[in-house]
This record gives sequence, structure tokens and C-alpha cells, in this order.
Amino acid sequence: MVELVVISGKGGTGKTTVVGALASLARDKVLADCDVDAANLHLLLRPKIEEKIPYEGSELAQIEKSKCLGCGNCVEACRFWAIISEDGVYRVDPLSCEGCGVCFQVCPAGAVSLKPRLSGWIYVSHTDYGPLVHGELLPGEENTGKLVTAVKMRARAIAKDTGAKWLFVDGAPGIGCPVIASLSGAHAVLIVTEPSLSALHDLKRAAELARHFRAKVSVVINKADLAPNLVEKIEMEASEEGLPILGHIPYDEAVIRAQATGRPVVEYNSGPAARAIQALWQKLSAWIGL
Repeated sequence: MVELVVISGKGGTGKTTVVGALASLARDKVLADCDVDAANLHLLLRPKIEEKIPYEGSELAQIEKSKCLGCGNCVEACRFWAIISEDGVYRVDPLSCEGCGVCFQVCPAGAVSLKPRLSGWIYVSHTDYGPLVHGELLPGEENTGKLVTAVKMRARAIAKDTGAKWLFVDGAPGIGCPVIASLSGAHAVLIVTEPSLSALHDLKRAAELARHFRAKVSVVINKADLAPNLVEKIEMEASEEGLPILGHIPYDEAVIRAQATGRPVVEYNSGPAARAIQALWQKLSAWIGL
């Protein structure tokens, strides 16, 4: 099985559009959306959810009233103002608690305990394009990277059980924790960029990060016809960095219309973007060696 992670240095470059199209073109694959802060691949592939798994990525402090001495040590120690005193009774504000455990350490009576907190959900779905695993982080929750890892582990297990040839991972934008978790264990990385100065800057950072994981790294330029001069700069930078450019996808309003109907663009029509992504898939398969 080949694990291909599609990332971008910045948001809005068309990463999910590319993954959705590859899902339509490839056979024997499993899909994972690891942008758990704002997953949207499921909006394109119309999944039927088969399993909803609770994800407990953090802890929440709780105070047992019968044991509490009312000493106030926990209030003084908490740096998040998460412990509230009401008429001498102490309680934890779940919206402010970060689960750091300091209150647990300083309580002389053992009245504080740390309980697992529901931080999000892992969804396992059936789509017309293969199994899809995606995550949802609840508002205000952290530990994004841990949820990404959980999503990937579930997707890998499904790929192994079904004998899939590909695992396509739709990673998060940027170079932060969720991207690092997405790249861990990847065989190949496709960076989707666009002709803008910010995208050029972030392409360099994304490539450096991907190489840290010793994965094969390639590039595709989306909306390539909007700024030819910047495309030339991206091509020069990629050449200096030894990054192969596997495709140029032109701006095509059919992409937007396809997304509005919940379909990959390669199924919507055979316009310029669809043809470019089909050519990308052929080059990508050859580059990986399949």
C-alpha cells in the first residue's frame, strides 16, 4: 500500500479538490481527511456514515464536594481561572479547564480527579469511491495532532483489511501539528500550490517539512494560468529544490460548480481542470512507480 499525503503550505489552494478527483480516478483506495479542524472532503464525496467513534483527547478536572476542604489551593494554582467558588463550594468550569492537572497535584485531600473529556469524533463512512475516515474536533478542543493520528491509524487498518493499493490522505494546510501528524509514515507527498507570493513562501516550508519524514515530494500548481510570472518563480524554486512539478491545473469555474453539486470535477465534465487532473494522475502514478 502506498500512502500519499496531499498538503499545502496555505489554505485555499485546492488541496481537497485534487484529493476528491484522485479518489474518483484511482482504484483500490482508502481515503482519510486529516484536516480535523475543518474537514470538508466528506462534503464532496457524499459519504454514508457507518460508524461514529468518540475521541477523548484531553482530560477535565472534577472536584468531589464530599472530600473538598475548601482550602483554595486549587484556585491559587490554576492559571486558567477554571475553578470557581460559590458560597464556599468549589467547582470546575469545563469551558476554561485545560486538563493540566495542577489542581490534582496541589489538593491535600485528594478531592480532585481527572476524567477523560470528549474532544471530538472519528467517522468511518462508505462512499462510492471507497472507505472514508475523517475526524471532527469539537469547538475549543486541542490535541489536533492526536486526533489526526487516530484518524490515520483507523484508515490504515481499513486499508490493510481490504487490501487497498492506495491510502489518500487529505492533510491540513500549513506546517503545524496536524500536518506533522498527517505526514508521519507517508510514502509520498503531493504539495498543492498556487501562483501567489504567500503560496511560494509556504511551498518552501511545506517541502522542508515533508522531506524531514523522508517521503518523496512533488508539486502541482493549481490555478496556474492566473499569474504566469509567479508560476515561473515557483518552477524556478522547485527546480532549485529538486521538486518535480507533476502538473499545472488551470482556473476553471467548473470546479466550483462541481463542488456545489457534491461531485469531483473529473466526473462533472471534461473541461480544462478535469483534463489537467487526469494528466496529473497519470504522472503521479508513474512518479511513484505504480
